[in-house]
Amino acid sequence: MILVTGSITARADCLDDLLALCLEHVKRSRLEPGCISHAVHRGVENPLKLVFIEEWEDREALIKHFAVPASAAFVRAARLLADGRPVMHIYDASRIEGQPFSGK
Repeated sequence: MILVTGSITARADCLDDLLALCLEHVKRSRLEPGCISHAVHRGVENPLKLVFIEEWEDREALIKHFAVPASAAFVRAARLLADGRPVMHIYDASRIEGQPFSGK
């Protein structure tokens, strides 16, 4: 599984526009082949910060996601509404089964 984390901080005067743009992107992305989950969350410490968490079946699915024209259009539009540069990290991850932290 591929795990993607990212964040973008909105300019104060653009928060509503960026939220709408992000929600549209998330909902569209969820329909793509290989998308396990795709979500955007608002920061508690900084309500202008939007945090993305995505899970993809494999690297190929993520590469195809990046190649979708709407994904590139989202990035271009989001940068215009951002205060600073977006951040993204990509991880090759595997799920740990069971509950290793349950104390048992």
